[in-house]
Amino acid sequence: MSGSKRLDARLLPAAAGVWAITAAAPSLGAEACVGVGVAGGLGCAAMLVVRLRWAAGVALALGFVAAAAAALAVRLHVRDLSPLVDLASDRAVATARVRLTADPRAMAGGFGPDRVAVEGTATDVIARGNRWRLSEPVTIFADAGDWGELVPSQRVTVFAELRPVYAGDLDTAVLIARGPPRDVSDPSPVQRGAGRLRTGLRDAASGLPAGARGLVPGLVDGDVSRMPEQLTADFRTTGLTHLTAVSGANVAIVCGAVLFAVRRGLRLGPRVSAVLAGLALAGFVILARPQPSVVRAGVMGGLALAALASGRRRAALPALSAAVILVVGAQPAMARSIGFALSVLATVALLLVAPPLARWVARHGVPMWLAAAIAVPVAAHLVTAPLIASISGQVSLVAIPANLLVAPAVAPATILGVVVALVSPISGSLARAVAWLASWPVRWLVAVATRGAAVPDAALAWPSGARGALLLAVVMAGGAAVLIRSRPVRHVAAASALGVGLVAFPLRWISPGWPPPGWVIAACDVGEGDGLVIRVGGGAGIVIDTGTEPAVDDACLRGLGVRRVPLLVITHLHADHVGGVTGAMHGRPVGAIVTGPLRDPPGAWRDLVQAAATRGLPVLQPHPGKSWQIGPVQLTVLAPRAAFHDTHSDPNNSSLILRARAAGHTILLAGDAEIETERAMLRDHVDVRADILKVGHHGSAYFDPRFVESVGARLAIISVGARNDYGHPAPSLLSELSADGMSIARTDRLGDLAVTATGPEHNLAVVGHHGAVRTRSPGRGTGALPPAPELRSDRRATMVGCLTTRCSPPCDWLPARRSCSSRVRSPTSFGPRAPPIRTPTSAASRPPEPSWPT
Repeated sequence: MSGSKRLDARLLPAAAGVWAITAAAPSLGAEACVGVGVAGGLGCAAMLVVRLRWAAGVALALGFVAAAAAALAVRLHVRDLSPLVDLASDRAVATARVRLTADPRAMAGGFGPDRVAVEGTATDVIARGNRWRLSEPVTIFADAGDWGELVPSQRVTVFAELRPVYAGDLDTAVLIARGPPRDVSDPSPVQRGAGRLRTGLRDAASGLPAGARGLVPGLVDGDVSRMPEQLTADFRTTGLTHLTAVSGANVAIVCGAVLFAVRRGLRLGPRVSAVLAGLALAGFVILARPQPSVVRAGVMGGLALAALASGRRRAALPALSAAVILVVGAQPAMARSIGFALSVLATVALLLVAPPLARWVARHGVPMWLAAAIAVPVAAHLVTAPLIASISGQVSLVAIPANLLVAPAVAPATILGVVVALVSPISGSLARAVAWLASWPVRWLVAVATRGAAVPDAALAWPSGARGALLLAVVMAGGAAVLIRSRPVRHVAAASALGVGLVAFPLRWISPGWPPPGWVIAACDVGEGDGLVIRVGGGAGIVIDTGTEPAVDDACLRGLGVRRVPLLVITHLHADHVGGVTGAMHGRPVGAIVTGPLRDPPGAWRDLVQAAATRGLPVLQPHPGKSWQIGPVQLTVLAPRAAFHDTHSDPNNSSLILRARAAGHTILLAGDAEIETERAMLRDHVDVRADILKVGHHGSAYFDPRFVESVGARLAIISVGARNDYGHPAPSLLSELSADGMSIARTDRLGDLAVTATGPEHNLAVVGHHGAVRTRSPGRGTGALPPAPELRSDRRATMVGCLTTRCSPPCDWLPARRSCSSRVRSPTSFGPRAPPIRTPTSAASRPPEPSWPT
């Protein structure tokens, strides 16, 4: 390649450095940023006096990093001095005037009241008799019914409790709204127009089938609020997630269609074509809302389009690097945004990977227009795959064929969706007609995702986090390096791949890594919730609770090979137990649904009954003594005799307590039972002896030591979310379990875990998903496991928190900002306990609510 055509990467290290320091700054703090800035400045000065070819590039990168670090240090220092920080640390209540900067974002919830997170800027705060005028970024967590229809640029008054932000967050405080917004202002004209177009698009698509109804807006403006959660999971499994993210690819499709029409159809000149494409770009940004995430997508897509349309690929990479520096400099939160990273990587794919890939496809007899249509999504998947794997903990084995199959349908679906939005203010009938046309390519996307996700081993489990992303990137880079070499090497690589496929897949079936042979009970890692499965055999399993998210529970059941659910038990109606129930029922015949005696929260009860009614399933509320014999498993209800009232937590204490007999072992499933239920069972002389104890309420401190001692289990399973705000599991409980001779297995340390019973004596073993088997033989003459430290993993989960629908203190709404699933899959080992986690302040100790100001 000649020097004139070679890409200019001189600004790339500077962009990468600025991005990295901006992402790390909230965790490092202001003082560390000062140190980085000083070191970068000194390094830049040193490079300027070095007379080497590469010194100028290094000096440029260090100079940008030093400037970014200095600016971030100032920003963090100003934030730390804000009065909101002190108010949040005391969990004060306040009245705040907030200007919204983003659309309300649905939070993982499930059954019961829906919640949203709304980002904004607090401009006026009244608390403790004082008033502050400021400009501080905050996030509001509130009921979706009151806040879900707000749009950016509106100003609202909120009465809320202030909470501290999580480490790594640039916001100043979190506001837990106590009521609906007040004094709501009108949105800006641009936002009003965007809202009208988006509403018209949703309304026009509302009559389409469920998948198309949610996906048509998702392709156009990234609105996936109506997209079924199972379809979202199928898109993730098949590597099609990038289609629903507002990215440069969306912009390129829209603007590319305009350029094609005006240059090929109308034969207009390049200047007029550029103006019309620019107008289309501005219109798309307005349609998808001109908030930071959409603006950066427009910037990225516009750069890619300009580079591809003009043929000046040499200038594309410097422009992209400059855009990254500007975007993260203006909006530092973008440095930690997955959407931003996906947009940048997708743009890199459009600039660097798609053109040569399209030419390679075209050389094999494919028309260039079709080759380009194929190359863009395939390149986007290849480049974004490491990042997606780091988030989801899996690598899709069907992503390439899925992307190839959907490639011809993406552009028509997107363009027709844009047309729907544009004509919706003019004619609703015409918009619905165009939406019906758009639904046909969209239905193809849905069919590919659904069928592809159903393929056995469609997704391969992969290490999550940065290490997983780096590992996959290295593997892909090595594969690419081999394939682009000479033809004999390509033949060797192809033969090697074929050999690996012929050997690895049979070995996978002969000695599968997950689920482990002989597993009896499995605990899905659903975060701060419960999701358990007792193996029945023949692809069937009894499911006890389903966590918060349907997609997470469905993925775990698929991984365990559970295709039928003869009995689905919901111990009680808190969202962290019932929220994923539709995932458990997705694509699986269910015999019946069983739940506890208390129909609280009422909204969760109505949702459960409705979900069961749509499938013709009964909802049973059995009394103690009720027993089911399902294959080799016997399941018996032990408690409660009736619903509890006026206890620390009535829903928790009213949880179903079950005993299962399977594979020669007894399992006690304690739901979220607390001390009142445990004492009642002891008074009633209920036999609670078991080999395996599913610890109640995620290891809460509200337990009776006599109850734990009476169980006498060898193994205690704690289903708990990593780094939760409840202090689960309580150190006092862990000490009690260990003192009673129980080994401890936790989902926050092992991820999905399974208990196996193998050998002539049915020895118990705990297996973390893709982890080493740790077998403990029964003690001589006792049949009990000797005392052992809790099972733990050397990796830490990144779970933030989960929501329960309605709890008594100390349970309350958590400011969760990410998925409630910490998909940790790593080998188990024995080691010391983690330090105790701070238990949140109870509601009783918080200051009283102030009255609204007049």
